[in-house]
Amino acid sequence: MPLKSSWSSNPSGRPLTLEHAYYPGNQAPCRHPFMPISQTRPSPAPLLEPGETVVLFDGVCKLCNGWAKFLIRHDHARRVRLASVQAPEGQALLAWAGLPLHQFDTMAVVRDQHYWVRSDAIFEVVALLPWAWRPVKLLRYVPRRLRDWVYDRIALNRYQLFGKYDICLLPSADHERRFLKIPTPGTYPAERIDI
Repeated sequence: MPLKSSWSSNPSGRPLTLEHAYYPGNQAPCRHPFMPISQTRPSPAPLLEPGETVVLFDGVCKLCNGWAKFLIRHDHARRVRLASVQAPEGQALLAWAGLPLHQFDTMAVVRDQHYWVRSDAIFEVVALLPWAWRPVKLLRYVPRRLRDWVYDRIALNRYQLFGKYDICLLPSADHERRFLKIPTPGTYPAERIDI
């Protein structure tokens, strides 16, 4: 009979993740202060294939568009897809997550039944990038309150600091596949073949 450790399971015997690990002497689970915290929904996100990761960003924000272009340029494995919060696909994912459909001031990352916002969303995406970008993950050791405070200051002032487009930019033909699209009736969501 295996021994049960308070670090790996709760009194009922169910295993816990590091995020909800019991620390010695505590009667209740604690969230690890440095791990990205995901919010969980009862059903998988609409429009996504299992395991697919989508970054939701403000399509009129110049900083956010720069982030989207950065991801397209550096995500060689194409592990991340994108959706503007103003697009129907972005609105569907925001509604699923229970996030505001207007006045949206955080980036969000969605995968399966989980979503991350604010600085946690950044670390979730950086974990999917090539090794050269992994040192950025060291910033997660900055306390979450401070990280999110800095994130919020930038997010709330992003238009004044970086500018704003009058309309959402459309992706170029080469980048269009990187954006989440609602399948149109009569088409198959299978991959397209370029001739």
